[in-house]
Amino acid sequence: MSVTQQQILDSLAKVATPRGVPLTQAGVLSEIAITDGKVYFSINVDAAEARAWESVRSDAEAAVRGTPGVKSALVALTAERQPGSAPAQRPGVAPVSAHRPAGAPGAGLPKQAGIPGVGAIIAVASGKGGVGKSTTALNLALGLRDLGLKVGLLDADIYGPSVPRLTGINEKPQLDDSRRMIPIARFGLSIMSIGFLVDEEAPMIWRGPMVMSAITQMLRDVDWGKLDVLVVDMPPGTGDAQLTLAQTVPLKGAVIVSTPQDLALIDARRGLAMFTKVNVPVIGIIENMSYFLCPECGTRSDVFGHGGARHEAERLGVPFLGEIPLHMEIRATSDAGRPVVESEPNGPHATIYRAIAGKVRDRINSLATN
Repeated sequence: MSVTQQQILDSLAKVATPRGVPLTQAGVLSEIAITDGKVYFSINVDAAEARAWESVRSDAEAAVRGTPGVKSALVALTAERQPGSAPAQRPGVAPVSAHRPAGAPGAGLPKQAGIPGVGAIIAVASGKGGVGKSTTALNLALGLRDLGLKVGLLDADIYGPSVPRLTGINEKPQLDDSRRMIPIARFGLSIMSIGFLVDEEAPMIWRGPMVMSAITQMLRDVDWGKLDVLVVDMPPGTGDAQLTLAQTVPLKGAVIVSTPQDLALIDARRGLAMFTKVNVPVIGIIENMSYFLCPECGTRSDVFGHGGARHEAERLGVPFLGEIPLHMEIRATSDAGRPVVESEPNGPHATIYRAIAGKVRDRINSLATN
């Protein structure tokens, strides 16, 4: 059953704004995008009213999900204001004082709350793209699985989700009776990615607040079940996605992925400094593409230099977790949707990932007792 924009608007007309105006008459809706039963749009309000509108966002999402033919819905609350400008006056938007009792505290930072059933959440991050972070995150999750842990993997790279290709998953998540998404089970992992909800070639032209809303939804509107560890594959950089994760869930720690070259290490330092600033422990640094072994003659070449990440870890006083070589098998199995720890479990590269996973597990246990 196809869904029309008018059907969505009819559903949204039943949702009231904080002042009782129908949402469709409040002048706050963005363009509504509908693709194969998946609905996306944002509610754009002034930053001062953001807290009062969060329940409206939730109600709107529920209304859209209840529309016949809708498979999934993502509604983002965008709250921004130009510096120095007065709050925008839109129909249905009351001043912030109308939404809070007198003397109530301001919004402040989001309150951290754990995810029911999830023991530990760790972020796999990098300061820049192109260092093999997603491949590392997936194989690390599989390594933790091989150590007997129940593991989930969340692909939080909104602009460039890689996990669907790396896992060979091209199906859509189903909804449970509570309209929560059910992670897709593959390789003994519970996996969720924004890439499961959008076409592979669709551009994600989203502003920061929509990215933050999407990450929050994939964390909290997913039935993760019982997990020992949830591995979160972060987008590169130190922006909204990283801050959203650090501020809204109690991260057990972060794993930083870098290549040995100086340029990557500079960005890795920024990532490490960001997590430190928001009080997230650094589990350690991984040096990816550490060296190249010729498959024909066995000659070793340090294509990007060697040892830079180890030296950086020593300099900064954080654990060095290990070196992963630049090898065709890792690349080929990743492109084929058969990660090397799963497809070649007895091979040398799977052994390296499992050794790193062991250090990560031990570090998580150590942080839990401190």
